Amino acid sequence: MALYEHVFLARQDASPQQVEALAEQFKGVIEAHGGKVEKTEYWGVKSVAYRIKKNRKAHFTLLNIDAPPAALTEVERQESINEDVLRFLTVRVEELEAGPSAMLRKRDDDDRGERGDRGDRGGRGPRPDRGDRGPRRPRDEAGLDEGAL
Repeated sequence: MALYEHVFLARQDASPQQVEALAEQFKGVIEAHGGKVEKTEYWGVKSVAYRIKKNRKAHFTLLNIDAPPAALTEVERQESINEDVLRFLTVRVEELEAGPSAMLRKRDDDDRGERGDRGDRGGRGPRPDRGDRGPRRPRDEAGLDEGAL
């Protein structure tokens, strides 16, 4: 069987419980066709890049799937019929990620607080690489005349 990463976006009006029920419904379809869902991750409500069916935000859910292609075809057919599903994307992969996905790792990084791991980036003031350039020369010494401007 082939390995897939499948992400679907559900309407922002739907509750997290409804989105979880959708994921369970699609999981049941995959299992009925001889496949299995290795991992399900709910990424939460996120803004989308552009309006999709009049929605600016959506619930994102990832399914890591080990199933025959017919199972994915049926899931995608049901998602296209379902009014709560805005978009879906299936990508065939060589191997499934064992730990949390990049989106969940990103959320953990965002929770770190005061951005303490960025190191000292320096504050306002003279830039250390340019040094002090000294006072400016008067305009007439710089070779500029009044008519050139």
